[in-house]
Formats: sequence, C-alpha cells, structure tokens
Amino acid sequence: MAYHITPYTYRKASELGVEVKPSTHAGKKIDVFRDGKKVASIGFLGMMDYPTYLRVEGKAIAEHRRKLYHLRHHGEGIGGYYAKKLLW
Repeated sequence: MAYHITPYTYRKASELGVEVKPSTHAGKKIDVFRDGKKVASIGFLGMMDYPTYLRVEGKAIAEHRRKLYHLRHHGEGIGGYYAKKLLW
C-alpha cells in the first residue's frame, strides 16, 4: 500500500525548503530530502495524519487529532521534527 503525498504536505515541504517523495523504506510514508540528500523517512504507513483526517473525518476531528498529536510528540529528533511539520 503506497501513500499518496497530499498537496498539504508538498506545500509544507516547500515552506521548509525540503523535497518529499514516496518512501522506499518499508512501513514509512514519505522520504524527506534536503539538498538532494535523504534526511529522514517519516510517517508510519497505516496510521492516519492531518491531511487524511481532513479528507475522511472533516476539519473539526482533524484539528482535534492534530492537537493530540502535538501533545504526544515533541523533541523526537529529525524524523519527529519532519513528521510533525509535514504530516501534522
């Protein structure tokens, strides 16, 4: 099952100055590249993220899930940073 990278994530990647591509790492959604070098594989394939919640459940639930994600995840290294910025 491949993850479809959303316009939301492409926009966030552009703001951060990174490039995103579908992950080549089993079980991950996205590979993140800075200056052509892979810096992280992010997003567990099979788990929902902010853009997916928006599409499936609507804005109110997506915002609630985003808030909960941000409460749970902080200071988790480079992968956590990019997951938070690009998927949430």
